[in-house]
Amino acid sequence: MTPSSKADKKAAVDIAAWTFNIVTSVGIIIVNKALMATYGFTFATTLTGLHFVTTTLMTIVLRWLGYIQPSHLPVADLLKFVLFANFSIVGMNVSLMWNSVGFYQIAKLSMIPVSCLLEVAFDKIRYSRDTKLSILIVLLGVAVCTVTDVSVNTKGFIAAFVAVWSTALQQYYVHYLQRKYQLSSFNLLGHTAPIQAGSLLLVGPFVDYWLTNKRVDAFKFDTASLLFLILSCTIAIGTNLSQFICIGRFTAVTFQVLGHMKTILVLMLGFIFFGREGLNLHVVIGMIIAIMGMIWYGNASSKPGGKERRSYSLPKTSQPKKDLLLETSETDEKV
Repeated sequence: MTPSSKADKKAAVDIAAWTFNIVTSVGIIIVNKALMATYGFTFATTLTGLHFVTTTLMTIVLRWLGYIQPSHLPVADLLKFVLFANFSIVGMNVSLMWNSVGFYQIAKLSMIPVSCLLEVAFDKIRYSRDTKLSILIVLLGVAVCTVTDVSVNTKGFIAAFVAVWSTALQQYYVHYLQRKYQLSSFNLLGHTAPIQAGSLLLVGPFVDYWLTNKRVDAFKFDTASLLFLILSCTIAIGTNLSQFICIGRFTAVTFQVLGHMKTILVLMLGFIFFGREGLNLHVVIGMIIAIMGMIWYGNASSKPGGKERRSYSLPKTSQPKKDLLLETSETDEKV
């Protein structure tokens, strides 16, 4: 395969991966909003546990069909990943409850500089000036769009701190484990999803009762709410898989930066479907700034020296067989 056709194929798969992630992420936001706001199923942690149950079932079926090859992930790395991931989920839910919406959004935005710090510290990544400035422009644009009232309290700050660092570590670990052990997205999900499902279903009802003062086992399902629950769990398979694919192909920082396109898209869809309420001049200006920053980031980080690893490589285990279509062997191009 010629270099140009190889690059074209990689670009096409990259676009497909991002499209898959955006569609499933926006879709699950809309479905979950309906499930929680319309039908009153406000048990977010338990719901996430159910999401990982269906994801686990998907990996079992794919392994049975032969699409996922046997692979190895040390128990210590698996437990660290699940710890970071579960603290991220619970931390975000608690942060949303204890903080104002404005401070919650600021905390989410801070994941990008934290992810940058992790890459600089552990992967010896070096960012060019243009790449750093483009990230700041994205943060500014999204902040203008989403941040309104900002009030801080001690317990809310602690919850946000735990949520931000655990989320950044979880996303860093997705990329790290895939590179170190040459795991496909499907393999990594096959290792992590069952443990996350079991642990979240174990602690989820207690966390949700603490947050909502309601018991999940007392919730009265009707046909509509049950259908939305099934739909949410089905879409979650794509959301979980696409996150692993995107972070595996790129990095946690790129996933965070371009992931803010989903925030912009949700705002735009809200305007299209629900009218002009909530849309004003500063929101439009914020959208424009954020989109310009994302375009600049894509251009700056792809240039030579825009974002590069400084003579550092991870130890690699033996290469497993290929898994499904959205995987690539070009691990050196993921920076």
